[in-house]
Amino acid sequence: MHRTDHALHSQSLGSHKTLSSFHFGTVGARPKVYIQASLHAEELPGMLAAYHLRHLLEQAEAQGQIQGEIILVPVANPIGLAQRVDHKPMGRFELNSSENFNRHYPDFCAAVLPQLQNELRDTLGTDPAHNVRTVRQAVAAWLHDWQPATELASQRKTLVSLAFDADVVLDLHCDCEAVLHLYTETPCWPTLEPLARLLGAQAVLLAQKSGGLSFDESLSGLWWQLADALGPAFPIPQACCSTTVELRGEGDVGHAWAKADAQAIFGYLQHLDVVAGPAPALPDLACAATPLSGAQVVRSPVPGVLVFAIQPGNHVALGALVAEVINPITDTVYALRAEVPGVLYARIHGRYATPGEDLAHIAGKVPFRTGNLLGA
Repeated sequence: MHRTDHALHSQSLGSHKTLSSFHFGTVGARPKVYIQASLHAEELPGMLAAYHLRHLLEQAEAQGQIQGEIILVPVANPIGLAQRVDHKPMGRFELNSSENFNRHYPDFCAAVLPQLQNELRDTLGTDPAHNVRTVRQAVAAWLHDWQPATELASQRKTLVSLAFDADVVLDLHCDCEAVLHLYTETPCWPTLEPLARLLGAQAVLLAQKSGGLSFDESLSGLWWQLADALGPAFPIPQACCSTTVELRGEGDVGHAWAKADAQAIFGYLQHLDVVAGPAPALPDLACAATPLSGAQVVRSPVPGVLVFAIQPGNHVALGALVAEVINPITDTVYALRAEVPGVLYARIHGRYATPGEDLAHIAGKVPFRTGNLLGA
């Protein structure tokens, strides 16, 4: 294992931040897996899981078991980690720009497609493996030419530069109060299904172009978008499968969970043959994958005290009571009900509702939403 410290652009005189990556195996070996934690810097379960995973990887490397390349970034957002206002962590949005740390990543397909289309006969052919190498070279060249102007942009460039040529990418997050769940693009699901089994995910949300150019979709979206744009004459496989892994809620930070999550991820690395050794048996899926466009975002039209009637992980029937919003001035109670049947996989930890605020999420099976499917 070796550690690399990447200096970010300084946003102010006399200060600078660094982002550290830990490298296992052989550079350029396949498969390559990239894992990062706490891109939303107040979401700490992934950071602790990465701490335990690092120890497992060090042991595996000492025993000569790393067969591919693994990059681990346990603290993916040093900018957000340093942000506090009134003693509260502010790790989801950069205070300087108000931008979400997990949005606005490069649209790699838009970046490289014109070049590939202009030089098709010279660069691409009928060999999928050759085409993958060609696309990765084009992305590498584009990244080399990208000159970020801000600290945040340099952090984004550093992260995608480490991950763009990975076969599998795991972005470890958590929600406010939640059960373990995954977001991934539909073409990635077959590759990531063993991970969902090993982690015991209680919801898996599938989409393509869910909106906002999140880190994971920036990387995996390149491949299916190129395949659609170039057509079957120039076969482009899904060469990167990425997922956002929501490791329960912000308060679920403990060694028992983190060790179990690290062991599950390590077992998945064995299934990918990036780590040698007998891979663990795959348990049954704890849930069926459902479309993100079928998930209900529970909102209230009125303000008031929020009282949930169900817990994360509970299955709710259509029309079931999810929460009440109570106005103690007018002595009124507004009932929020399930508009889809499914599992309530996440909810906020605040208990005061404001009109239009995202309060909870229920995984439904039937698509009905369009547009930007991700929250702020």
